[in-house]
Amino acid sequence: MATVVVSEWIDGAALERIAARHELVYDPQLHADVPALHAALADADAWVVRNQSRVDRAALAVAPGLRVVGRVGVGLDNLDLTALRERGVAVTWAPGTNAASVAEYVLGALVHLWRRFDGATEHVRGGGWDRPAFMGREAFGRTLGLIGLGDIGARVARRARAFGLEVVASDPALHDASFAVQELGVALLPVDELLARSDAVSLHVPLVPGTRGLIDAEALARMRPDALLVNTSRGGLIDEAALATALREGRLGGAALDVRDHEPPGDGDPLAGAPRLLLTPHVAGVTVESNARASRHVADEVLRALAGEGLRTPVR
Repeated sequence: MATVVVSEWIDGAALERIAARHELVYDPQLHADVPALHAALADADAWVVRNQSRVDRAALAVAPGLRVVGRVGVGLDNLDLTALRERGVAVTWAPGTNAASVAEYVLGALVHLWRRFDGATEHVRGGGWDRPAFMGREAFGRTLGLIGLGDIGARVARRARAFGLEVVASDPALHDASFAVQELGVALLPVDELLARSDAVSLHVPLVPGTRGLIDAEALARMRPDALLVNTSRGGLIDEAALATALREGRLGGAALDVRDHEPPGDGDPLAGAPRLLLTPHVAGVTVESNARASRHVADEVLRALAGEGLRTPVR
């Protein structure tokens, strides 16, 4: 019987699947107590994480028996993949399991901002009924720019077309014969042209050195003054101070941020009090359904690895 450490919250049914076959050490806040986490990892054969646990060299140094790490989600920036590879620890993740949830969030956030639901709600709650003051904008006929057209980006494109949006994208990995380009009618553009042409821009790229600060003051200046910006990928893609300035100066129509450069932002948040801003706590991909899918997938992958079977979704 192996020992499986789960240092963040996952679906209960997935926990039961693990506990039925191995010793389970589960504490959804274990990631925040590094000494306790390291103590638990001393006997670990497998480690299941989300995005808050730091799978780094320090953690690996105290886990001599670790054989597999399972990431419940798709972002990998909290995993030191080089160190894991050097140690020979297998890594699995859950690609596609939360893609529908993220795609729905993007369209929901755009409609929310264009229709000004939050302001209208507060107005009516306060006894108001000023219909002209809360006249919104339609999605129909507008242009959505997607920076990144992978699995999630393509799902956003499909849903956006149903809303009557024109969809353009920038993705150096794609060409005119790629699926989303051909089947969904997405036009590929350079990033600068996409920013200038779009009524809304949604980010769907990983956080790597080349994408950190992708949306900076210069990029924001290229966008239309009434354009919207949505980020469900990683907070470091956006220069938050530059975004706050653009919002406060009325040079951007609004933004929806599910992810932040620091999570939670804490004191000194550059976006504190910024107008026309929808903020959520990294939940775009987290629904009851997606959590169950991702948790079960990773639990089953970890069980396969501990049984000496090949992984279906290894991180290479």
